[in-house]
Amino acid sequence: MDVNNYMQTLGQQARTAARAIARAESGQKNQALLAIATAIESSRPALLAANQTDMQKGREGGLDAALLDRLELTPSRIDAMVEGLHQVAALPDPVGGMSELNYRPSGIQVGKMRVPLGVIGIIYESRPNVTIEAASLCLKSGNAAILRGGSEAIESNRALAECIRVGLAAAGLPAQVVQVVETTDRAAVGALITMPEYVDVVVPRGGKGLIERISRDARVTVIKHLDGICHVYIDDEADISKAVNVAINAKTHRYGTCNTMETLLVNAAVADKVLPQLAEAYGEIGVELRGCEKTRALLPDALPATQEDWSTEYLAPILSIKIVADLDEAMLHINHYGSHHTDSIITENYSKARRFLREVDSSSVMVNASTRFADGFEYGLGAEIGISTDKIHARGPVGLEGLTSQKWVVLGDGHIRQ
Repeated sequence: MDVNNYMQTLGQQARTAARAIARAESGQKNQALLAIATAIESSRPALLAANQTDMQKGREGGLDAALLDRLELTPSRIDAMVEGLHQVAALPDPVGGMSELNYRPSGIQVGKMRVPLGVIGIIYESRPNVTIEAASLCLKSGNAAILRGGSEAIESNRALAECIRVGLAAAGLPAQVVQVVETTDRAAVGALITMPEYVDVVVPRGGKGLIERISRDARVTVIKHLDGICHVYIDDEADISKAVNVAINAKTHRYGTCNTMETLLVNAAVADKVLPQLAEAYGEIGVELRGCEKTRALLPDALPATQEDWSTEYLAPILSIKIVADLDEAMLHINHYGSHHTDSIITENYSKARRFLREVDSSSVMVNASTRFADGFEYGLGAEIGISTDKIHARGPVGLEGLTSQKWVVLGDGHIRQ
């Protein structure tokens, strides 16, 4: 296969399909989404079998535990894909919505209309459920999609691609509205990110190395986050029970996700109350603790934390802990070492919570909640195409609105400029 010619063909087909999906009515798009959900339900045995093939190859190829966890399709994850499709179908269609219409002194009306971005390329590793999340959000927001999953998930993605084709056909939409790249050749990624004539936006979902490479080499706009160095800060006015529960969940609910807590900050006034409880709980689960000197004075079994630990996304059962003097030191640490992804404060003090929300420079900021909630599904977006830590256009979990833009519209009745 000539990869460049193959990707050019996909791009041409996507550009043509983008015009068809951009003018599709909401009912037709929703019909496709529900038909994809039905196809997934009826294809459960085939999907699980294809995924087991990928899992076996992954084990033989030495994939680490975090990647294997992301790769696996379980019955509950298939349930979540189906539910996500139903949620996206039920969401309001952003395309064509008009806002900010105002009369000008000349008599014209000026406002904005929400429109699709066009063709979106999604590059991702391991997680086959991203295939459905990306397809559903691109479809509902009126965009064509080219999906390039990791080679480790090729059989799972092919099986899901067939469900997507069935759903699009049932709604009378072109199959090229969502195209899954069939080749595992890495040159396909290089081609996809350098086709501005066919691709309008690229969304990378994967490891830091992949995202850095795409950000560096892409000739099209990139929506991205590099890594997820997420924090929970336990304030001196925290409810200790809440603090313990949130800190355990934020770290141990899943290790291999970008919204997992990697650093725990604890106010010095409550450290002796909360850290022994947490150390016992983490010890039972098998989480390795790395602490500052003050932390190790309370938890002698913790390993010494290095400067590198504060800026490391472990994606593993490892947690850095630092005792801080107050809220200001906590926020200073987060804004310096964090990745602007998700950070949470545990406190019963309303004023401190408001300061944290206002002053922590992250795409999601939380009060008395686990960082694991930073997710499009949990935010009511139905699904997400990724999380952006950029400050222009989309920020945080990117759902339907983040996959559209706005153009100015002018309404007149024969008006001419004087």
